[in-house]
Amino acid sequence: MATRYGPGVALVVTDLQNDFAAPGGSLYVAGGEDIIAGVNREIAAAASAGSPVFYTQDWHPPSTPHFVTEGGIWPPHCVRDTPGARLHPDLTVAGEVIRKGVDGRDGYSGFSVRDPRSGERSATVLGERLAAGSVRTVVVVGLAGDYCVLETALDARALGLEVTLPLELTRFVELAEGDRERAITRMVGAGVRVEGLTARGGG
Repeated sequence: MATRYGPGVALVVTDLQNDFAAPGGSLYVAGGEDIIAGVNREIAAAASAGSPVFYTQDWHPPSTPHFVTEGGIWPPHCVRDTPGARLHPDLTVAGEVIRKGVDGRDGYSGFSVRDPRSGERSATVLGERLAAGSVRTVVVVGLAGDYCVLETALDARALGLEVTLPLELTRFVELAEGDRERAITRMVGAGVRVEGLTARGGG
């Protein structure tokens, strides 16, 4: 683990928030809390090697087309300034927090947000932060593997970054059967280095 960090490498910790990672959260991802100890070890390894750590955080307004109450597919979650939107209390926070979805747009990726009606995309500050630090490789961990982790990894590849994704440090929503496998296939197809495929029976 320690050898993957150093100059030109950053760790991106995706949406380890109470609504996703704590039992009872409004959009709890099964087993989400189980990855936190491993993520903390990654954070410590990155910090000791001088690699920056970034955290993404859903930060939705109370009213947004992203929610099922207004035509979206998700229950209200990670509403700004609520306990559910806070980063999990067991998570080590040792870097900049990148908030997304702050104005009602979909915030799946740490790199971009999308207007749910027009489909127009715009960038968050994460890409420019990585560019400023001459980052060429990112390690992506967190929740959930078939949504925000997936989109963050794909956006990173689209920006020309090398991407490593340790499967043991994510969990999947799987709204539909096979979503996990489809997400992994998309990431592998985009050139993401997905660790743990063999150990997990091919994903």
